[in-house]
Amino acid sequence: MRSAFWLAVRIRRGTAAGMSDFGRRPNHETPWWVPTDATFQIRIRIAPDSRQLTVPAVGGALLKSVRFYSEKRRCHFTVFLLMPDHLHALLAFPADQCMSDVVGDWKRWHTLRSGVEWQENFFDHRIRTDAEREEKFRYIRNNPIVKGLCARPADWSWQILGTDDESRPLDAARFDR
Repeated sequence: MRSAFWLAVRIRRGTAAGMSDFGRRPNHETPWWVPTDATFQIRIRIAPDSRQLTVPAVGGALLKSVRFYSEKRRCHFTVFLLMPDHLHALLAFPADQCMSDVVGDWKRWHTLRSGVEWQENFFDHRIRTDAEREEKFRYIRNNPIVKGLCARPADWSWQILGTDDESRPLDAARFDR
């Protein structure tokens, strides 16, 4: 019976077997059953062949605005890291803030202010366990090393670290192995 219900939902949405999701925008709405303090891994890319996120004026403005969004309680960040052509973040959103609205507003503002040409949409993945949070944190912090941009996570200047679950400054050394 349950399978029949979900098949009916998928048929109504046009996503049943044989029907493609191609061209559909991903839904970034957080389901009602997800805890309001859930953390999400976010990746946002810019236009192909563009490498403007680590240009000092642009990168500085991006990092400053994330702090501003956090202070205004639009989101809470654990880590926010810029690469030349994309960014990674671990973000949580208060119950009164919608992920797609927060990210969309932020991208729009930087398009107008800094001329950043974002690719449409973004990637998000809900972090389900503390172990997964640590794994994603390491992945994000090691991204510049893997790309040959620095030798250690602490050497990468295009990142900011937030606070832990008790609002204490995050101890990145605990994760940087």
